[in-house]
Amino acid sequence: MAQPTETRDPMTPERSAVAERTPARRVSAMADGMLGSAILKVAADVRTLVAQGRQVCNLTVGDFDPRQFPIPALLRDGIEQALRSGETNYPPGNGVPALRDAIRAYSREWLGLDYPLDGILVMSGARPAVYAAYRTLVDPGDRVIYSVPSWNYSYYCQLVGARGVPLVCDATTGFLPTRAMLEPLVRGARLLVLNSPLNPTGTVLDEATLGGICDLIIEENARRGTRERPLYLLYDQVYWMLTFGGVRHVTPVVIRPAIAPYTLSVDAISKAFAATGVRVGWALGPADLIRSMSDFISHVGAWAPRAEQVATAALLTSRPAIVEYNRTITHGLHARLDALYHGIVAMRERGLPVDAVPPAGAIYLSARFALNDCRTPKGDSLRTNEEIRTYLLHEAGFAAVPFQAFGVEGETGWFRLSAGAVSLTDIAAVLPKLAAAIEAVAVPAGRAP
Repeated sequence: MAQPTETRDPMTPERSAVAERTPARRVSAMADGMLGSAILKVAADVRTLVAQGRQVCNLTVGDFDPRQFPIPALLRDGIEQALRSGETNYPPGNGVPALRDAIRAYSREWLGLDYPLDGILVMSGARPAVYAAYRTLVDPGDRVIYSVPSWNYSYYCQLVGARGVPLVCDATTGFLPTRAMLEPLVRGARLLVLNSPLNPTGTVLDEATLGGICDLIIEENARRGTRERPLYLLYDQVYWMLTFGGVRHVTPVVIRPAIAPYTLSVDAISKAFAATGVRVGWALGPADLIRSMSDFISHVGAWAPRAEQVATAALLTSRPAIVEYNRTITHGLHARLDALYHGIVAMRERGLPVDAVPPAGAIYLSARFALNDCRTPKGDSLRTNEEIRTYLLHEAGFAAVPFQAFGVEGETGWFRLSAGAVSLTDIAAVLPKLAAAIEAVAVPAGRAP
């Protein structure tokens, strides 16, 4: 039998010389290819203008200004008291018992989700929960489906070596996927990631749409049987308490109980209680999946700090504190998002090339500034979203994030506006400047506004 022979890539002397001069990578291939957050560049531009004394309405950050939205007093005081009481050592790997009990009661009362304690895992925010879910469910080369625009789900694909399958959505579906859009993609996929309310658009999956997607997952897993690994659903609902105008958040397991064996849900106090830096989040799911996630987290050490866990347990078991805080934060966010929305709609009604989607949830508004191919008063052409962003920032002090930061490739003019770090006064001051900057550009002849 012939023995296999080693094959070599014949290199020309020129290529060989270049290879010898090229230094070896100092980091892994994954780290070498990892892209930083596109929002950080926007933030750097904002900081530069502010340092120069310019007034900027900063709608870029997906966070809260504590001066606008402080955390609940019960949570703040509880953290201080827990620290004074010596709650400073390692917490249990799956969460302090009081917090897991509180999460179980909170999820049952507010969401209708009744998980046993071994189906609950506490972590230091929603990000470790998402990462642990990827690590637990996805092998290198597995396909992960997520809609675009969306948060950092594509980065997690890179971290675990998965094949990302971005599904581009547009304003006709509220930038959210539907069953019909997903049907061609689920065969052979390992994970579908859904986020509702959606970062960056502020839109929300309704019961009919989510139910159809759940039915698709249930049917696909029935087709696979026991000889093929399942298709799982990762449901990121970290913004679920922040909905407006009669919009109701729905969960997969409540509307389709048969999907429970295939579903992991991610939640946290970061958005509902403006506590992004407190770092308490959790996952709900089947006990076997939660156990594997817990084993992974034990090696990463992504536990929520013990004092914060103790204080969060007290918060989640206080219905009056939750009701009062939710009333305050949703009223404040809705007022800000409505002010932005109505201001942009008023510009549209004046014939300016702008649009916006009515706010439904989260802290975001989807707004379109269709200035592509327009010319500024200085004669510069606005070809890309990045050029539009820069123009509006420098001319109007209006800081927003283009949808390219959330996986969108086309120059559509769509942007995310985040209302968590601005006041109503800030918004009222910037809207006339924004309108003036848009009116100043020259719309190409023959183009409808």
